[in-house]
Amino acid sequence: MKAVVIHAAKDLRIEEREVEALGPGQVEVAIEAGGICGSDLHYYNHGGFGTVRIREPMILGHEVAGSIKALGEGVSGLVVGDRVAVSPSRPCNACDYCLKGQQNHCLNMRFYGSAMPMPHIQGAFRQRLVAEQWQCHRIADGVSINEAAMAEPFAVTLHAVARAGSLSDKRVLVTGCGPIGALAIIAARAHGAREIVATDVMGAVLKKALEVGADRVIDVASNPEQLSAYSANKGYFDVQFEASGNERAVRSGLEVLRPRSTVVQLGLGGDVSIPQNLVVAKEIEMKGTFRFHEEFGLAVDLIGKRRVDLKPLLTGIFPVENAVEAFETAGDRTRSMKVQLTF
Repeated sequence: MKAVVIHAAKDLRIEEREVEALGPGQVEVAIEAGGICGSDLHYYNHGGFGTVRIREPMILGHEVAGSIKALGEGVSGLVVGDRVAVSPSRPCNACDYCLKGQQNHCLNMRFYGSAMPMPHIQGAFRQRLVAEQWQCHRIADGVSINEAAMAEPFAVTLHAVARAGSLSDKRVLVTGCGPIGALAIIAARAHGAREIVATDVMGAVLKKALEVGADRVIDVASNPEQLSAYSANKGYFDVQFEASGNERAVRSGLEVLRPRSTVVQLGLGGDVSIPQNLVVAKEIEMKGTFRFHEEFGLAVDLIGKRRVDLKPLLTGIFPVENAVEAFETAGDRTRSMKVQLTF
């Protein structure tokens, strides 16, 4: 089978790999669509992120969907031909965190396409993937395979919403309108947000934010005063989903949040300095959010029942043979939101 393998920064190759043996409780999936994530781009452009570095060749990818081609012994509830979205999250379900229901913090997590452990966890950008039955969620009729492959990043934002608490009747600020920021807008709207304002420094992504449900967008590069106006009377917003990883976005958000509001940090960046006096004086709660677990099934369900529309976020589809072009395109924010490979 063909697989998309990263060797070092800007060294992405299409290689032949053997299909893994099918074991009990497992299914073989013909991968048909795979979305390029921000972490995939970090591996491609920089060879990793932070202290996480590529130390051996690794198959990339974790946002995938496809069709079942074979069933292992003991598999039930699925049949050959079923179309499925595949959760890349494979916790051990035996460590302290898993037993507490915090599988996203599993001590022995095997998350597709991760260079955190050594040996690396090989990813899902391959023509055939052997997965556990419980990773596979059947796709509703009428839902495209490309929509289904967006269940994973959508699950990330659904977990962020869960961390924020109830959004019913809340005013929400989303800072950073890349794929995760745009999906946070969709997730917040689905969970009852009263008003959503989104900010970024690029007009192209702000237009997409309006298309997927933001009530107002602000280009903080050219019109920062439009956001500052919300700081009157100690602030306006109840929740901020910070999806840029930019220190200025965190600081500007704290200025316009109401007392006893919540910041949920989605974006990954370096160390940041924040005005602690504002956090204290406004009694602001700052929360991190990391991956997901049960939210993957919810994401597939919401997509399948047409409760959300993720189609506007898909801006490019490339055959696996053109993976390098796909990665270069995905890294260009002026023309790309979510770019996928076909296998």
